[in-house]
Amino acid sequence: MSTLDRTVKMAIAGAIALGALGASSSAVASKPGMEQCAGIVKAGKNDCATKANACHGHVETDANPMAWIYLPTGTCERLVGAHVVQVEDPSPKK
Repeated sequence: MSTLDRTVKMAIAGAIALGALGASSSAVASKPGMEQCAGIVKAGKNDCATKANACHGHVETDANPMAWIYLPTGTCERLVGAHVVQVEDPSPKK
C-alpha cells in the first residue's frame, strides 16, 4: 500500500471519528420538552455518560439507576422505577 493510499484512509477514518464525536456530544445538550429519565434503561441503550462510563450506550446492566434517556416531560414520573435526573453537559462551553 502506498503512502498516499494510507494517508487517504487515515483522513477518512479521522473524519468519521470526528463526526461520531460531534454526534455524541450533541446528545447531551438539553432538549426542549424533554427530561432525563433514569432507572429504566435497557443495557446499552442509555443516551449519555454516567459516573461509571464515559459514553452513551455503554451501560452494561438493565435498570441502572444512573443511566438515563430522554423522554417527553412528565412521562418519567409515571414509570415504575424511574426518576428524573439533571445531568450537566460535560462538553466545554463556547
